[in-house]
Parts: sequence; C-alpha cells; structure tokens
Amino acid sequence: MSANTTTSAASAPAVTLTIAGSEATGGAGAQADLKTFQELGVYGITALTCIVSFDPKDSWNHRFVPVDPQVITDQLEAILTAYDLDTVKIGMLGTPATIDVVAKALQDHDWKNLVLDPVLICKGQEPGAALDTDKALKAQILPLATFVTPNHFESMSLSGMDSIETVEDLKEAARRIHEASGAVVLAKGGVRLEGDDAVDVFYDGETMEVLRAPKVGDVAVSGAGCTLAAAITAELGKGATPLEAAKTAKAFVTEGIRNRVSSNAPFDALWQGNAGQGPAL
Repeated sequence: MSANTTTSAASAPAVTLTIAGSEATGGAGAQADLKTFQELGVYGITALTCIVSFDPKDSWNHRFVPVDPQVITDQLEAILTAYDLDTVKIGMLGTPATIDVVAKALQDHDWKNLVLDPVLICKGQEPGAALDTDKALKAQILPLATFVTPNHFESMSLSGMDSIETVEDLKEAARRIHEASGAVVLAKGGVRLEGDDAVDVFYDGETMEVLRAPKVGDVAVSGAGCTLAAAITAELGKGATPLEAAKTAKAFVTEGIRNRVSSNAPFDALWQGNAGQGPAL
C-alpha cells in the first residue's frame, strides 16, 4: 500500500464514540456530538439510541421513538469490534431497556474516559416512564462514569438539593455529585444563575474551580450541553487532563453560542463550525 493511502499511527486521530439520540433539526444529540468531534480533530462514531423530532404542530414538543434494544446491541458490537476504543460519551438513552443494553456493553469494555451527559428528563415520555428512566440511569450508568456534566436541573436531581441559586450552591452540588459517583464533575450553571457570566463549576475531589465566560444572551441555546460534553470527550480522547478538557470545552461552547444558527423553530442552535476559529480559543 502506498504512503498516500496509509495513515501512520503517529498521525492517526483519536477515535471517540457517542451513544446518543438523533435530533432531527441537527442542533443537539448525536448530530451535535459528531460535528464537535470533527471540529476538535477526533474521529467520531455514533450508536443511535432513539430518534427525536420536534413537532411544529404541538408547540415544538418532542416526539420520541426508541431504537430497538437489539439494534443498539448490534451497533455497539460492530463498533467495539472494529475499533480499540477507550473514550465514550453517553447522551440520551431514553428508556430502561436502552439503559440495560448500554450498561452491559459498557461494563464489558475497559474505558479510560466515560463522559456522561445525564439526560434525566425526556420530554417525549409519560411522567412515569421518565421517572423509571431517571432511576435506571442513576443506578446503572452514573456509577460507570469518569466525568459527568449535569445541567442546572440535573445537578439538583443528582445532588438531592432543592434549589441552586448561587455559585456556592453549584459548588456544593458538584461536591455532592462527586462524592456519590466518584466521577469528575462539571456542574453547569449556564444562564440559570444570576449575573453577567455563564458559570460552571469543576470538581474532581481535590480541585474546585469556577469557570466563567460572559453570557451570550439570556436564553439557553439548543445543543450547548451536548456540545460541551462532546468537546470534553474529544479533548480527553486526545490526552488532555479533565480540567484542561473542561476549559477547552467551555471556550468552544461559548464561541459556538456566539455563532448560533437561527431557524423557523422557536430556539436557536449552537454552531460548532466556527468555534474552533474564534477568539475564545
């Protein structure tokens, strides 16, 4: 084989997997993850867990369709046989049955980096089904995570706190989640906390660091959470420390929010395409 068709081991990209749902408008989910992976220079793979499409005729609420568990198992079998993977991001799983098959695949593999974006509420489900999914995620996936990236609501749920109003509250939530899971935590305050800055709290059991960036608007942007976790995954896959990965990811997301994409939907979407070139990095 000629040199033109051979990629040397030294120049080969890190390979990262996302186990996540498809979001039809392209702003979040597996679509956001793969775009982030590409922009940050890693080779991205996805195993789809569900299909989510917003319903324009019903206030843009979620329409949620799970992928058959055997199909998820088949995807993961092919992926984990084809590649020597040590880095994975977990996004929306959506049902206890999906969590069961994903947890088994994760447990059967040796992961250096397992980044969990703990999607606890799937808006396309009935409340009872959503609660069952939340419980299964906390019991079966959270203990496997090496890094977890909860948003404001998820930080309250995982920490058992009734409210998170201040940076000190967010620090306490990060501390509690780390103690419960053993994972590195990046608890996201985003636009939910008062003040001019979007604040996230990093805690790994020793280092507690507040990451700040000026807010870009005061409304959440679709795909920001997915992209943040995917960027952390990409950076960890390339060998960054958890804190380095968190800082790079926050800068990447801030620039992506600044370059947001508008549509006929009542929400904007983060754009990863210019994030790697922006001043924040």
